[in-house]
Amino acid sequence: MNSRDLVYRTLNFHNTNGRVPRQLWTLPWAEQHHAAALAEINREFPADLAGVNGYLRQRPRTVGDPYETGLFRDEWGAVFVNVQRGVIGEVKEPLIMDEDWTDADRAHIPVEWLTIDRDRINRDCAASTSFVMGGCNPRPFEQLQFLRGTEALYVDLALGNPGLHRFLARMHDFYCQWVEAWARTDVDAVSMMDDWGSQRSLLIDPVLWRRVFKPLYRDYIDIAHRYGKKMFMHSDGYTLQILPDLVELGLDAFNTQIFCIGIDQLAAFRGQITFWGEVDRQHLLVDAQVDDVRAAVRLVDRTLWQNGGCIAQCEFGAGGRPENVRAVFQTWRDLHG
Repeated sequence: MNSRDLVYRTLNFHNTNGRVPRQLWTLPWAEQHHAAALAEINREFPADLAGVNGYLRQRPRTVGDPYETGLFRDEWGAVFVNVQRGVIGEVKEPLIMDEDWTDADRAHIPVEWLTIDRDRINRDCAASTSFVMGGCNPRPFEQLQFLRGTEALYVDLALGNPGLHRFLARMHDFYCQWVEAWARTDVDAVSMMDDWGSQRSLLIDPVLWRRVFKPLYRDYIDIAHRYGKKMFMHSDGYTLQILPDLVELGLDAFNTQIFCIGIDQLAAFRGQITFWGEVDRQHLLVDAQVDDVRAAVRLVDRTLWQNGGCIAQCEFGAGGRPENVRAVFQTWRDLHG
């Protein structure tokens, strides 16, 4: 069984005699501080999921490097200020300032992302035995924050600002085109993301989330499934309040902070959705002992594995200890081979 088959069986809850699929996320910080240890982890535990180059025919409009200190202008025109090398900075000066969003045209919708080379992508997919993830990643809530500023966006959402909703409709139309462009290639899955949780709850009222954002995600998932692709999603924080909605929408795999939510709270979703990681990178991977990391992985396995439903994923980011990251994959291997 190759990696692609292994991931499909896991997502479909048919993984009765295979190991758990693996994927390690890394920030440049890990390479800068632990290059040798990171290389050894990747050699011993090669990933089963892989990305693919989009071979864009038109280059996006960016300035700078998002992981270096200084300023970075993203594809939409938002400017990030970064004070720590190896991680991503923050937007300090929102691009859209007018209360009625009359200056929304200052934002650039990055149509360059639509200029992917399908033939070259398909050749790469055909040459790979990995489960290949497409290069699109709609993130409406976060991108709106980058362009408008978090506080102002919350006010606009609460008041139902017509200017916000006009712009969001344009953004959503573009994101649908982007998802479809990738779904028409030979990749195995596409993905989306938005960080929705604080440490204890959703960042907005779940009723508002269901009214404004749930329909957007429904469209992205439906497009992916229409072309036979799996849909993955990432969202940091406490996202329990929207997990039933994501299951209802047919989301295939969810990367969220399951230790922030509480593993026991997720038992009811066993067999309904695949938990795409992740082991706690706020505490366990940073300051816990190796035995604590091993115990955490065993808890995830007991609670959420059902002939699938788990991907051995974690993030090696700022403050992470190499021995703890390695323990994640070693424990999954001990449990399932």
